[in-house]
Amino acid sequence: MRAAVLMAAALFSLVSQGGTTRKAWPFWEQYASSFISPQGRVIDPDRNAMTTSEGQSYALFFSLVANDRATFDRLLAWTEKNLAGGDLGRQLPAWSWGTKPDGSMGIMDPNSASDADLWIAYSILEAGDLWKNPAYTQKGRALLSHIAHEEVATVPSIGPVLLPGKEGFHPTQNEWLLNPSYFPLPVLMGAAHFAPEGPWLKMAQGLPAWLKEASPAGFAMDWVKCDGKGISAAVPLGNSSEAPRGSYDAIRVYLWIGMAPGEMPGQAQLLSTFAPMAKYVKANGAPPESVAPDGRVLSAAAPPGFLAAVFPYLQATGDVSTAEALLREVKARIPLSTGLLGTPARYYDQNLALFALGWYEKHFRFAPDGTLRLAWKN
Repeated sequence: MRAAVLMAAALFSLVSQGGTTRKAWPFWEQYASSFISPQGRVIDPDRNAMTTSEGQSYALFFSLVANDRATFDRLLAWTEKNLAGGDLGRQLPAWSWGTKPDGSMGIMDPNSASDADLWIAYSILEAGDLWKNPAYTQKGRALLSHIAHEEVATVPSIGPVLLPGKEGFHPTQNEWLLNPSYFPLPVLMGAAHFAPEGPWLKMAQGLPAWLKEASPAGFAMDWVKCDGKGISAAVPLGNSSEAPRGSYDAIRVYLWIGMAPGEMPGQAQLLSTFAPMAKYVKANGAPPESVAPDGRVLSAAAPPGFLAAVFPYLQATGDVSTAEALLREVKARIPLSTGLLGTPARYYDQNLALFALGWYEKHFRFAPDGTLRLAWKN
């Protein structure tokens, strides 16, 4: 009952905050009340109530999109205090926080996750501009510079790339492990806007070529390995028993491409690279859950978040009918009783859907230079 009342109130009201009026976003309100603690910690119930820097980074972005500054400040304060030793400008945030083996709560793995770090820096910098807060801008610039120095490597024949974390992804002199979903083109362009002296523009410019090589069958992979001569599908270090595939990480590749504006350099080439995914969705009505490097479908039963993630991509290809069918299916899986996607409502599905539906409903869009265009600001 409480969920339905919150949704109804949000649907028919505008919220005044900080002298601006923000467009109601019921999905965000439900997500925030369901997955974010009063202290500003994003909790994943499916992973033993663990918190990740990814979850904090996405929530920071969504709270900015919603003009929800109170939540943004709580998220940022919790992230900085608990994951970054009190200073995001000096220390990259640890990627995981939760119940440790001794039963205490704290950092479980101090290594960083560079995609989260990039989203955090981007969101803080945008917040500095949009909310006219120089302290945000200073913090975001310091974090972005730290990422460039600690998590960026130069790979022969590719150029600068974002390593998945500070430690463990450059195991030998001629070997680098990359996660394609860690390279959201709009955010790379946004980073280049805020720090033109950094590696971000070259990274964005090199992305279409190496991502095409890494996806020979037209399906993105979760992990790829570079040896300076070529790129091939891989598995995370320490997971040698698994086979390379494109699944829960790779689904974000299509989402990032779909949300990029058509005028953004590289977007058209990336759309073309993944045309086989578009063809598969058109024929089957949904993306696969898991696919092999050669394009063989390993599992077809995709969770609802996957449908949301590929919707902007299908829209960007011009296949409006398939995109609209996906959108109808996604909306049908959001019951009024919860206002969240799926039953049960999984953490990861909500994040994919918040991006896709927030983009579709024009709560946010990316400009060709990667900067944000928000409904409450424009």
